[in-house]
Amino acid sequence: MAKLVNVPADVIRRQIGSVFERWGMSKEHSDMSVHVMVETDLRGIDSHGLGMLPMYQEWMTLGLLNPKPDIRVTRDMGAIALIEADRSLGHPPSVIAMRLAMKKAREFGVGVVAVGNSNHYGAAGHYSLMASDEGLIGMAMTSAPSRVVVPTFAREPMYGTNPIAFTAPAKRNKAFSLDMATSTVAFGKVQIARRARKPIPEGWALDDQGRPETDPVRAIQFRRATPLGGNRALGSHKGYGLAMMVEILCSTLTGSWVAGRSFDGKRPDGPRRKNVGHFFMAMNPAKFRDGDDFGNELDGLMDSMRATPPIDPAQPVLMAGDPEYAEYERRSKDGIPVTDTLFEEVREVCKTSGAKFILQD
Repeated sequence: MAKLVNVPADVIRRQIGSVFERWGMSKEHSDMSVHVMVETDLRGIDSHGLGMLPMYQEWMTLGLLNPKPDIRVTRDMGAIALIEADRSLGHPPSVIAMRLAMKKAREFGVGVVAVGNSNHYGAAGHYSLMASDEGLIGMAMTSAPSRVVVPTFAREPMYGTNPIAFTAPAKRNKAFSLDMATSTVAFGKVQIARRARKPIPEGWALDDQGRPETDPVRAIQFRRATPLGGNRALGSHKGYGLAMMVEILCSTLTGSWVAGRSFDGKRPDGPRRKNVGHFFMAMNPAKFRDGDDFGNELDGLMDSMRATPPIDPAQPVLMAGDPEYAEYERRSKDGIPVTDTLFEEVREVCKTSGAKFILQD
C-alpha cells in the first residue's frame, strides 16, 4: 500500500513553480498554472494537480508544449471571443479566457470565449468557480489530449473524458459547483483498482471487441472506457451525447483536434502538438433578476435538496461541490496528501528539468 505524506500547499506551489521556471515559462504564466494546480489539489482532485506534473514534463520533453507561447485574442466581437493558445500549457490561456468571458458578462449579460491550439488545462471546475467567486454563473468545458472513451455501440475509443463544469453563486450557501467527466469513471480509478489487485465494476471499461472488461490490467491495456452510463440500457447514449456536445463547442468551434487527431482521425503533419480546445461561458444573474433574487432563490433550492430525507441518516443529501469545499478546508489546515510514488515521480521531473527537489525539505 502506498504511503502518504501531507505536504503544505505552499511547498507544492514552490515545487511546481521551480519546474516551470526551469522550462523558461514567464512568471505570469507560471503563477497562473501553479495557482490552478494547487487549488485543484486543495479541493481533493489529486488527478489534476501535482499529479499531472510528470505528464506535463513528458510532453515538454517531447516538444508538445510551448513554454513561451504568444497567447492572443484573434477574434473579439461583442459578447464572444476566440483565443489562440500557441501550444501553451492549458492553464494560462484558460484563465485569460474566463477573465475575458466574465468581463463580457458584466457588460452584455453573457460572455463566451473559446480557446484553440492549447493543451491539458487541469480541472474544469476551477474556471467555472472563477465566475461564481465574482457573482457570475460560470461554465467550462474541454476536449481531451488522448482517446480513451468508446461511443455507444462502438468498440474503438474516439474521444477523451471531456469534462463539463457549471457553477452558480448563491447568496448564503457556497456556490453550486458541478464538475464531471462525460465518461462513466475517471480512467485513473482503473489504475487504482490495478494497484489494489481488485476487479473493476462491469460497465467501466470494454475489451477490444467491445465486451465488458472487469480485469483492470486488461482494461488499461485496451484503454476503452465507457461513456457516462456504462451501456445503452443504463443511458450511455446520454453520456456519449454530452461528450459530443463538448467536442463541438471545444474542438469544432475552435478548429482544434479531437483527442490529438484531426477530423479524419489522423495525426496531422506539422509542429508537434496536442491542439486541445476549450470553451468558457459566464452569465450575469443581475441582468436577469433584481437585486439578490437569484442568490436567495438558489439558496432556497439548495436548502430544500439538503433537507430531503436521506436513505441513511449518516449520509445526508449533498449539493455538487460540498465534498470539495470540505476537503479544501481540511487540506488547507493539514496539508495535501502525496503518495511515495508521486514523490519519486516528481523527483524524476526535477532531475529532467534541472529544478531542485523540495517536497521533502
